[in-house]
Amino acid sequence: MGVGKSTIGKQVAAKLGLRFKDSDWEIQQRTGVDIPTIFEFEGESGFRKREKAILDELTRQKGLVLATGGGVVLDPQNRRHLAARGLVVYLHCSPRQQYARTQKDRNRPLLQTEDPLAKLQELMAQRDPLYRQIADYVISTEKRNAAAVTREIVKLFSSEEA
Repeated sequence: MGVGKSTIGKQVAAKLGLRFKDSDWEIQQRTGVDIPTIFEFEGESGFRKREKAILDELTRQKGLVLATGGGVVLDPQNRRHLAARGLVVYLHCSPRQQYARTQKDRNRPLLQTEDPLAKLQELMAQRDPLYRQIADYVISTEKRNAAAVTREIVKLFSSEEA
């Protein structure tokens, strides 16, 4: 959350001549409501069910850069699909950096809590090992701009094709 998946994903797709999709945006487009509303009416479990179906569909597509929601790795089947159907780049930064980037964003239901930084630290402890388990590459976005991270990823993908 707040590591730059959508921003960097769009830039990487443009540089590589690929399509870009964001799984959260796809869910919002198909339901006609934002993610906080889905959480409000269906809870996190309802959202995760929708996320799983979208991820299965999107990971079957070719020529695509996909940004996923941060919690997508919680489901073992999602992890299998990601690992088997494409190259996985885990964008990583510290919970403190995530907090600095997301503190004014009210569109993140998991951070609507008394202590968002503590929640980010909890999420990192839970999710980081899962991301590292399936990642082909781990790229730090800590105190880096999107252009620099994009260049690094494009270079990695260019060397994969060689």
